[in-house]
Amino acid sequence: MDVIILSTTELGDRSYLIHDGSVAFVVDPQRDISRVLDAASKADVKIGAVAETHIHNDYVTGGYELATLLGVPYLVNEADKVNFERTAVSDGFEMKIGDLNIKVLATPGHTLTHVAYAVVDSTGDGAIFTGGSLLYGSVGRPDLLGPENTDFLARSQHRSARKIAASLPGKYEVQPTHGFGSFCSSSSCQTGTSSTIDNEQKSNFVFLIDDETKFKEALLGGLDVWPAYYSHMGAANSSGPKAFYDTLPRMISKGKLLAHLDKGSFIVDLRPGPQFANGHVPNSFALPIGNSFSTYLGWIYQWNTDIVLLAPSSEDAIEATRQLARIGIDTVVGYYPISESVELDFIPSSFKMTTFAELATKSNDEHVAVLDVRRNDERRASSIANSKHVPIHELIQRLPEMKEFEHREIWVHCAGGYRSTLAASILSNAGYNVVCINDGYNETFEGTKLLTAIA
Repeated sequence: MDVIILSTTELGDRSYLIHDGSVAFVVDPQRDISRVLDAASKADVKIGAVAETHIHNDYVTGGYELATLLGVPYLVNEADKVNFERTAVSDGFEMKIGDLNIKVLATPGHTLTHVAYAVVDSTGDGAIFTGGSLLYGSVGRPDLLGPENTDFLARSQHRSARKIAASLPGKYEVQPTHGFGSFCSSSSCQTGTSSTIDNEQKSNFVFLIDDETKFKEALLGGLDVWPAYYSHMGAANSSGPKAFYDTLPRMISKGKLLAHLDKGSFIVDLRPGPQFANGHVPNSFALPIGNSFSTYLGWIYQWNTDIVLLAPSSEDAIEATRQLARIGIDTVVGYYPISESVELDFIPSSFKMTTFAELATKSNDEHVAVLDVRRNDERRASSIANSKHVPIHELIQRLPEMKEFEHREIWVHCAGGYRSTLAASILSNAGYNVVCINDGYNETFEGTKLLTAIA
């Protein structure tokens, strides 16, 4: 049995193509199914079935399209309320594909109807594809279905992990979908590329905490907010997502760009932060293309608004469109080519970029206000004295609070510069005098005494 891992790094997820040399089984494919088809072609195998571990909260699946395209079974829990034909599975369901024997284990916890797929070949090699249940060092978060389900799901995660360990040989590989940066993971999730059931029993806190209530408290105590776009994923995945075509969005003219600015379209600048700071289109948002792009755009985006990309290359425009499609955003209406400098018929906006070392020289300057846009858990660990905290995903809604700083420079920071650049663009659009700290947050700050608390 060969397991081919297809990673989606910007979402912190994995999809899998498992094959015996001739026939393959696909688990939790992303929406851009060309990657799965290419992997199958390269391995010279035919896909015999496609499966979902759960109705996903952090991306739009490609499972429905892939199974429909190939005319193969699409395995989805029979308890899931979906608007399409599927092969309904439940605990104990078994299927054979070539040399692969597949068995379903009900593993509620991340969702109410979550399942895992145990796959073993004739040699005894096996793996458990755990989706959002058993992760490396942790489990999937149990709070995405609302507070009324959280207690039950947290306790269910504890039981499901033990069910996996009791049902399968310890040598089986553990292959989760989440746990590589996904907000579907709990904050205690460890980084890693491989594990086994035996290894998890020795190191995963779901096994190390025997008491179910204490486990629940430890699990829930480490959770923070999830991206706003999650609220759209369940409905999209339950309805049978439409096909995505991985093509270059059309290039628009300067006149079209100005028209989109006038009507309030969502203008997204994909250039590196320093280029944006040096000069940008007014009322555009700084979201450099990279692994944080779709998460933070999806977090602040007003759903169904037209999107125009300001892209330094066609490749960047394609990548941005692909990342957005993975989270169900299909409203990119075009892209406008943009270089290091902005060449339009108006004066571009700009703001200064600086470092924490320079901030230290301003610690007694009454004309400087410090804004921290990190998450709550980061803030709890340590913070800069007398700084104001507004997580980046709340900034647009809480802009009225910034009026207290309207006669001061707002020096905005995060942990590495990505969120502070986005925050600076939001504040600049609102007319504030902003300075962006494009620097790595360091708890010692080389002795500058900026911190008010260190965990």
